[in-house]
Amino acid sequence: MTRPRGFDAGRLQVLREAIERDIEADRYFGAVCLLARDGNIALQEAFGWSGADRSRRLQLDSVFSLFSLTKAFTTVLTLRAIELGQFSLTTRVAEVIPEFGGGMREKINFFHLLTHTSGLPALWIPRPGMFIDRLDEIIAAICQNIRSIDPPGVKCHYSPLFNHALMGEAVRRCDPGKRSYRQLLQDELLTPLGMHDTAIGQRRDLADRHIFPDFRGKPPQEHLSRHNNDPQGAFKDEHAEMPWVGGISTVPDLFRFAEMLRLGGRYEGARLLSPASIELATRNHTGLLPNELYKAVAINHGWEPYPAYIGLGFCLRGDTVCPNLFGSLPSPRTFGNYGSGSTLFWVDPQSQVTFVYLSAGIMQQAPNIERFHRLADIAAAAAL
Repeated sequence: MTRPRGFDAGRLQVLREAIERDIEADRYFGAVCLLARDGNIALQEAFGWSGADRSRRLQLDSVFSLFSLTKAFTTVLTLRAIELGQFSLTTRVAEVIPEFGGGMREKINFFHLLTHTSGLPALWIPRPGMFIDRLDEIIAAICQNIRSIDPPGVKCHYSPLFNHALMGEAVRRCDPGKRSYRQLLQDELLTPLGMHDTAIGQRRDLADRHIFPDFRGKPPQEHLSRHNNDPQGAFKDEHAEMPWVGGISTVPDLFRFAEMLRLGGRYEGARLLSPASIELATRNHTGLLPNELYKAVAINHGWEPYPAYIGLGFCLRGDTVCPNLFGSLPSPRTFGNYGSGSTLFWVDPQSQVTFVYLSAGIMQQAPNIERFHRLADIAAAAAL
């Protein structure tokens, strides 16, 4: 009988102590971490606090704003639409959203959106000062105000908003049932996977457990909602529908999502994607192109620029030893997603290790990369 693969207990303790030292050093307030191999959970713990005042301890079921990790859900819905023949990777976006056509935008296809090579500018909002809680208004503003700055396929420039907003709208328009993006996500991903503590928008029954984002005095931009006056109010809006940034979830729920990907698109009897889609989505499709957004981060932090390593909607570890959210020790095909200075999951298809980490107290970009790089290496080194 084959013995189940696992982790070295001493190295798991090294991971715990590294997290605790970071929290004591006030790098962030707290975190919930999960580490598993072959689907068997070896570590699932909450560390530290929800905020600077240390009045509320984090729990295993604490609910976090996912930020751009939300994009992983939209990616899966997009790959599902491709599998169902609703459009293809080479379909031009303007064929599905005609008002998006014109100029260089006319040539942008869904492959370009998924690989962040659309040529659209890397902006956080399509019109300054606008509310971002309604997807239809965001799409209208993109179509009216945003023009390409490069031909598609030339540069890899991470898209904070536009690409996944367009994909969220595309899957909605192509749905035979004419469901909203939120309902599609619920019906086709969250319910089948049993992700009961995950939502788009701050669902009312999850509000008490929600750890409201704390930018530690350095918010990079506002996230405005028409339903309140908070500069970051979209994160507390129950009805906000933002396919690029609006998700909330827990570590146990994200583990189910990550395991579905590790297992080739199926989890506990629910089939979401094919192994063929996941295999293609987790290849490097950006070659040696740098991610222009993180090229600037690297230069400002004294690092040499490095390849973007982006698949179809997923980030990859890649071959180069360089600053990487997924570390240096996980295998090159390791893939996952992350959200602004606080959230991350990755799956190593070679070692079959799954790592999920949601934290409170948003870090700046370079220190966040260094934090997750270090923790990924500790986690990978713990595997027996």
